[in-house]
Amino acid sequence: MRFGIAILPEMPWAEAAPLWRRAEDLGFDHAWTYDHLVWAGLPDSPWFGTTPTLTAAALITSRIGLGTFVTSPNFRHPVTFMRDVLSLDDVSGGRFVCGVGSGGDLDARLLGGPDLTMRERMDRFVEWVDLFDRMRREDHVFADGDYFSAVDARTLPGPVGDRVPLVVAANGPRGLRLAASKGEGWMTYGRKGDTEDEWWASLRDLGQRMDAALAAAGRDPAGFGRYLNLDIASYALGSVDRFEDHVGRAAELGFTDLVAHWPRPSEPYAGDEGVLERVASEVLPRWR
Repeated sequence: MRFGIAILPEMPWAEAAPLWRRAEDLGFDHAWTYDHLVWAGLPDSPWFGTTPTLTAAALITSRIGLGTFVTSPNFRHPVTFMRDVLSLDDVSGGRFVCGVGSGGDLDARLLGGPDLTMRERMDRFVEWVDLFDRMRREDHVFADGDYFSAVDARTLPGPVGDRVPLVVAANGPRGLRLAASKGEGWMTYGRKGDTEDEWWASLRDLGQRMDAALAAAGRDPAGFGRYLNLDIASYALGSVDRFEDHVGRAAELGFTDLVAHWPRPSEPYAGDEGVLERVASEVLPRWR
């Protein structure tokens, strides 16, 4: 099991930098931040740019993976975003992980984009991932899509390794198939229910659907990452016992990577950093 922590990009860097350093010092395997113009969960909060934040985090850490939680087509074009990705990959020494999802409405509306149906949003996401994946593998890329185009797009110098890992956030059938065919991993927050048990049941169902999607794509499930946002039904770092219970239940469902949020002084994710430190020292070693 690998463990990640998400740090919202809401603080000036002088305040945020110690958190990113501590994430590495506490032994987390990866650290993430949101990729929005404005997040609906904190619409009135200060908010800083994702790629500059991750670049700064790369410069003050040396081991921990760094990722977007998650990037969407709402305001990112695959060609321009690839330049940011290659830079992050270079500065971090190959530690960048690109989490991507279909996105909600708010960021798109801020740019005056059209209101899209759920089907259209997924059409756009599939097209985005297809083009981004080509740019992970090819140079001189041409595309003429309904939402995104490229004319002899260059991808030099290329990534540090074989290619930048792609983790696809998905809950629906098309998204699961996309993750199975294009991604090195899959990310989910499950389906909201009336109870926490219903949430865990949704994760079991989604895991089985992911198994089927991998089989249909001819993919070996070994080595395919399964990432879970732990903080949907309840805040996992609300207590040490709750976090350990979440880890045990996620492990039974076959998840390989778990992501919780750094405790904040108020909702969302209100919590005590002392719990975070105890989890890092007591729980994480037992599950590795």
